[in-house]
Amino acid sequence: MQKGRFIKNAAIMTLTALMLRTIGMFFRVWLSGQIGSQGMGLYQLIFSVYMLAATFATSGITTAVTRLIAEELELGTAASVKRILKRSITLALIIGVASAVLVYVFSDVIAAHWIKDIRAARSLRILSLSLPFMGISSCIKGYFYANRRATTPSAAQVFEQLIRIAVVFLIIDSCAQKGLEYACAAVLIADTIAEAASCLFVYAGYVRDKRKLSSKIGARAAPPYSVVRRLVAISAPIAGGRYLTTLLRTVESLLVPGCLAVSLGTRNEALSVYGAFRGMAMPVMFFLSAFLTAISTLLVPELSSALSTGNKLGISSSVKRTIHITMSVSMLVGGAFFAFGEDIGKAVYGTNEVGYFIVALAPLIPLMYMESVVTGVLNGLDQQTHIFAYNVVDSVLRIILIYVFVPRYGVSGFIGVTVFSNLLTPLLCLNRVLKVSNTKLSFVDWVLRPLLCTAAAITVAIAASRYMTGLSLIAKTVSEITICAAIYVLMLYATGGMTQTRDLVVDFRKNKLKNKFSVI
Repeated sequence: MQKGRFIKNAAIMTLTALMLRTIGMFFRVWLSGQIGSQGMGLYQLIFSVYMLAATFATSGITTAVTRLIAEELELGTAASVKRILKRSITLALIIGVASAVLVYVFSDVIAAHWIKDIRAARSLRILSLSLPFMGISSCIKGYFYANRRATTPSAAQVFEQLIRIAVVFLIIDSCAQKGLEYACAAVLIADTIAEAASCLFVYAGYVRDKRKLSSKIGARAAPPYSVVRRLVAISAPIAGGRYLTTLLRTVESLLVPGCLAVSLGTRNEALSVYGAFRGMAMPVMFFLSAFLTAISTLLVPELSSALSTGNKLGISSSVKRTIHITMSVSMLVGGAFFAFGEDIGKAVYGTNEVGYFIVALAPLIPLMYMESVVTGVLNGLDQQTHIFAYNVVDSVLRIILIYVFVPRYGVSGFIGVTVFSNLLTPLLCLNRVLKVSNTKLSFVDWVLRPLLCTAAAITVAIAASRYMTGLSLIAKTVSEITICAAIYVLMLYATGGMTQTRDLVVDFRKNKLKNKFSVI
């Protein structure tokens, strides 16, 4: 791994994600004011179908392109790199168009029988138009990630979000006057236009970037395999897993409002609760996962390269460093949300309901963040089939538990199911990562030290908050979180946590030189 480039790319992707999530957070707050929690609930149901269609359109192609091009940059030629990308775009375009046709044709059926709200049909027809653009963008972004150049994909995300928000601002008022159906359609129009604009943006970036490829990169003249066959071999387990798990989670998302309605009395109230949870609380909880998501994405080409050259110690060091950083960051975030979640919910949305969900699920944040990171590690280590199996088991159990417990126990039952799910899958993925990378669990460094530092930081921040009586809620919340973060960093430094991270980086750089090991 080229440490400087990796850190640069991680920084770019992290700053981009934080910028997007900040903009997105303000946008969601504004949007919830325009369409209400019921509208957010309906939008989340439409979005769950959107994610299912997007999964079909992208078909795991980003990871496949990233891995093949990363390998070809080590061993092949510029011509073979372009050939891989061309084949992948063709494949993604075929799948994307097919997905778009299916969604468009069956939009009324999906709205009436899946979402159980015919107002969603118009939005579904609109979103279908975005699917081919999404598939093409995924391929080109895979090319940039394999080249360790995250600037263009990151800039495309910013461009896409700005286009989305601009279009919504322009049309939401006139559409909302016609009712909730047209308000949701306005958001989907913005999403579709933004996807098309992002696709054109990354394609223009590729046209500029491909000139930088040298005519001769590696030793072999062409890939010793059929590009399409290899793309399918890598993407099929990922795509199959995502198809099934996304389908199951779509079923789950569509099932939840109905089950909540049994407990709460009306479907509109159930939509409001679901909108507060999925559309409002969850984005807040994952707001600070940007850095870890960037690491997860960037690790795929790094681990694929290490795997192809047999660098076992390099792989183990990467895993140790990644898990250590993940737990150090997520433990602080989870603790802060647990201690100050009610204030955060009120400060962001002006409601107690969102804060309730944040506090209830805050202890699970380390495992939630861990799951997203170790999934990227497993993809880089060619462990897609295990991710598939874990996600299927998790989704099937969630659906069963939702059907059994949510009608009887309502919101509490739904939170209980979420807790169970976020304990099961991350622990299964982590266990697999440790096994295939030959890495030992470090309870003190990964759990005990950050947990104790978090407890100390929260104690100091709560004590300090007693003297903030004259501050507004927003100022008080920001001050509490700032004090908590500062004390946490100091405690982590005092207990050797920062030194541990530095030692892991040095260890990785040493092991990078030792690349004559058998492949795992």
